[in-house]
Amino acid sequence: MTEIASPYISHPRILVLGVQPGTPPFRIVEIDGEVVGEAKAVTDVLSAAAAYGITVHDLDDPDVVRWVGGDKFTWTLH
Repeated sequence: MTEIASPYISHPRILVLGVQPGTPPFRIVEIDGEVVGEAKAVTDVLSAAAAYGITVHDLDDPDVVRWVGGDKFTWTLH
């Protein structure tokens, strides 16, 4: 297999896990593999990133943020 034929796997610094039950529901945020807090809205993700010196220009860029269990619009349990 050549390098061109191998799949690209991104390893973003920010990982937002699936929605957890709570009042209100929240998502756990990891930065550089460490849990840094919980987010109740997308602005909380941006605040956590900024606190670690990460500027996010595009929340849909898989090289920047990985959303697990939903996208940036998923903030409630289904």
